[in-house]
Amino acid sequence: MNDSFPTGATCGPEGCDETTAATSIPADAAAGTRIDIVSDAICPWCYIGKRQLERALEMLAAEGLHFSVHWNPFQLNPDMPEEGRDRAAYRAWKFGSAEKAAALDARITEAAANVGLGFRTDLMTRTPNTIQAHRLIWFAGQNGVQDAAMEAVFRAYFVEGRDIGDPAVLAECGVAAGLDREAVAAFLAGTLAAPEMRAADQAAREAGVSGVPSFFLDGYGLFSGAMPAETIAEALRRGRAVLQQRAA
Repeated sequence: MNDSFPTGATCGPEGCDETTAATSIPADAAAGTRIDIVSDAICPWCYIGKRQLERALEMLAAEGLHFSVHWNPFQLNPDMPEEGRDRAAYRAWKFGSAEKAAALDARITEAAANVGLGFRTDLMTRTPNTIQAHRLIWFAGQNGVQDAAMEAVFRAYFVEGRDIGDPAVLAECGVAAGLDREAVAAFLAGTLAAPEMRAADQAAREAGVSGVPSFFLDGYGLFSGAMPAETIAEALRRGRAVLQQRAA
């Protein structure tokens, strides 16, 4: 792993180059195995963090420890128009210059390569509104393939440079995750779960989430950021042990 990149980097409203320290586990937490991740579909550290979590879960599974993973919505750009915006122009405005935006892309692309992800920021032309993507991820969760859908959406945006604000692209992501094409298309054509996605985003903010990815164990905060797999595994071991001890 290249140590020049920040440990536990997150994406927040001001960009994707922040770090957040791990938080302590509450003394009154109940035992559990449910991991909830608050993330956005256009957060590069969320995709990198997903890879690190997968490695951590493999380590823990070898020890006989198993967890369920659930993805929860957050919007890095909650005021983004439904049709999205030109990515180059938007990022130049957001970060102050095209040169600074390009430098951030280069850092993130290198960090992604360190975990086996081939980001293609050169193919990414739109910064989308992500409500539709969150709706798809929710729908996939109702059908037991949420993690696969999250993977497909991340891949479409970061590796293939596709517009994940486009329902046709999202429908293909749903099919890649194992969903029926007609069922996905019909769902995306409606508005089911859209208010709930916005409400969940707001609830996360009210709960103190300001950067993603943020990880929770049975609803109790563990840490924020794309931590190394070993760090994630240790946090989950320790968290699970503390929660089980408190529940005994």
